[in-house]
Amino acid sequence: METKMKKGEKLSQSITLKAVIVAVLTLLLLIPGIMVQNIIRERQYRSIETIEKINEKWSHAQTLCAPVLSVPFTTSNKTSDDKIEYEQHTLNITPETLNIEAELYPEERHYGIYKTILYESDIDVSGTFELKDFEIVNSVIHWDRAYIRLGFSDLRGITNNVSFKLNNQPYEAEASGVYDGYLGKELLVVPGDSLFKTSKKGVSFTCKLNLRGSTSINFIPLGKTTNVHVAGAWNAPGYIGNFSPEPTPSSAGFDATWNILRYNRSIPDAWEDNNMNSFHDSTFGVNLVNTVDHYQQNMRSAKYALMFIALTFVVFFFVEILTKKKIHPIQYLLVGIALILFYSLLLSISEQLSFGLAYLIASIAIIGLITAYTHSIFKNKHQTAMLTVILCLLYVFLYVILQLEDIALLIGSIGLFIILGIIMYFSRKINWYKQEELPQR
Repeated sequence: METKMKKGEKLSQSITLKAVIVAVLTLLLLIPGIMVQNIIRERQYRSIETIEKINEKWSHAQTLCAPVLSVPFTTSNKTSDDKIEYEQHTLNITPETLNIEAELYPEERHYGIYKTILYESDIDVSGTFELKDFEIVNSVIHWDRAYIRLGFSDLRGITNNVSFKLNNQPYEAEASGVYDGYLGKELLVVPGDSLFKTSKKGVSFTCKLNLRGSTSINFIPLGKTTNVHVAGAWNAPGYIGNFSPEPTPSSAGFDATWNILRYNRSIPDAWEDNNMNSFHDSTFGVNLVNTVDHYQQNMRSAKYALMFIALTFVVFFFVEILTKKKIHPIQYLLVGIALILFYSLLLSISEQLSFGLAYLIASIAIIGLITAYTHSIFKNKHQTAMLTVILCLLYVFLYVILQLEDIALLIGSIGLFIILGIIMYFSRKINWYKQEELPQR
């Protein structure tokens, strides 16, 4: 009796030991899984660096800050010894109205296996300055020395001689050679006459730009009333910034309009020198989204490596218990390495082909490899077919999760719940202690 009880205990202990070994192997395979994720990050960083090099030769993402009327003024202060000291300052005035019409012409530019999104654009800027009777204590405002400032992120993106008109009179725009922390790199328009001194009713302006950039174009709503309309032939626009546009459906691309009032932005109507906050909180624009970000999809898929390994090992473990077919830990390990290899194949192929096609090729290759190896272990077509079907369902399940970004967590949780239920159902009649199989005296 005691001898047979010891046999039952040995059997239960062998199952427990095998379960522990399988669990340890699963955890050990996390190491190459993490290495694969590091490779994905490394390739992604290299892609970003390459894209930066392409953009550097073309032009970076543009932020248009236009225009500001800057008027010098002199302040006089009396010192303690009754002398007069003069200080030079600048009064910056925003437009009463600002209207921007932008048409974007995006294109994809390739450098080896890497791709970036560039664009050219035609931009019309118009509006008015209202010249109020500004009064500054102990100061003299020099309206005859007033000038216009236009700000850009990257002046290399300007591909035409900027045509700037004040009250329909053309003026030449010149680069200032300085970088302003608020406006960016500046173009200056200096009338050099008494235009602002004599135009008490206000001054209108118009400007035509051919501007090129990469990835995105942004605007700053300097006008007390700002109207921006942007259209382009790109089917995946991302509207960025702190203001939402009114998009118009367009089969040819996108079409969006922003209408922003002075009350909506945190920019004063006028300020002295640089005594103000940054414009950063008020920017908005369009991001030309790259819809084929295979590195992000590779990283998301690699995070499911543990689930794939664990579920595949569970199937092997159940087959081993139910059929009493011994599977060596080395065989578990080889199958696990094949599952990890899937993510390396997926990454390398997706850099050459579309992610969907790369996923199909990599999954067929790995499922075929594991199926052939499994058949050599089980020597049973039904058991091999069962494992193949399970692997196919797992890879289809993962692909569905990768495509459904917004509800991926919900679908993934429901799927894992169903899988756990199936495992519990098929394991309910397994006699883990094997004692019922032993005859009793």
